[in-house]
Amino acid sequence: MTITSSLAPRGGFPPQTPAAAYDDLLARALPQTREQRVWNPSDGPLPSLFVSHGAPFTLDDPQWLSDLFDWAVSMPKPRAVVVVSAHWERAPVAISGAAAGTPLHYDFSGFHPRYKTLPYATPDATDLARRLSGLLGRTPVHEFAERGLDHGAFIPLMAMYPAADVPVVQLSMPSLDPSALLRLGARLRPLREEGILVLGSGFMTHSFAVFRRPELAADTTAFDEWAVDALSRGDADALTDYRNKAPGAAVAHPTAEHFVPLLLTVGAADDPGSAVSAIDRMVMGNSTRSLQLT
Repeated sequence: MTITSSLAPRGGFPPQTPAAAYDDLLARALPQTREQRVWNPSDGPLPSLFVSHGAPFTLDDPQWLSDLFDWAVSMPKPRAVVVVSAHWERAPVAISGAAAGTPLHYDFSGFHPRYKTLPYATPDATDLARRLSGLLGRTPVHEFAERGLDHGAFIPLMAMYPAADVPVVQLSMPSLDPSALLRLGARLRPLREEGILVLGSGFMTHSFAVFRRPELAADTTAFDEWAVDALSRGDADALTDYRNKAPGAAVAHPTAEHFVPLLLTVGAADDPGSAVSAIDRMVMGNSTRSLQLT
């Protein structure tokens, strides 16, 4: 999936530097993140996370960037990250290029060119790729060596780990069936005990219609509140059947890809009812809720 921006003004892009807020984050945060303590076994399993990742202009929102960074430094730095993004569906499950410096997959258009020049060169993740191949079954997991992280993966990670010093591998979604993502998360659960962060990247609500019709924010708000309630009860069955059970689902998620990564996060958790909201904000009528589960 490629996202296309229709938000640039007709006269061209705004005069301010795109991603200026991200530049400010780098200046402030790099010393802190480089000193962040790395996970060790005495810390116990890392949580599983769901992040509402945003479009490239997330890098222009200082509050969103700070929220993501502060969340990351509240935890030990992971040994590695496995991320499933709304923007890569492929069956059977596959992995992104694991070699150091694999170019990012800029799966968007219509935004300012600078967004395609910002680097995020993470370390070699070959060991993690081998671990995933062993964990996910006897059939070899294909590695798309030339496919780097897409924006659903690299944009939140640029804010969370701006030093780009954590190895990252992206997994494809084997399907958009919520139950399939729940099962995939369960298979990844042992990684948390090894200091590997399991991250589902989507959006708690993902409605373009609400941009044109602000009154539809009632539907996205209702969906968000329903999801919080279902999570508080650890009701994975309700979450997998969100199309039939959630109010406002047709508006909040006209397509499934931005919601189902939440099921990966739930599946990877030991306690599906342990969800805590690390970020809880409405932006342009959509919920940017991001969650941490244990």
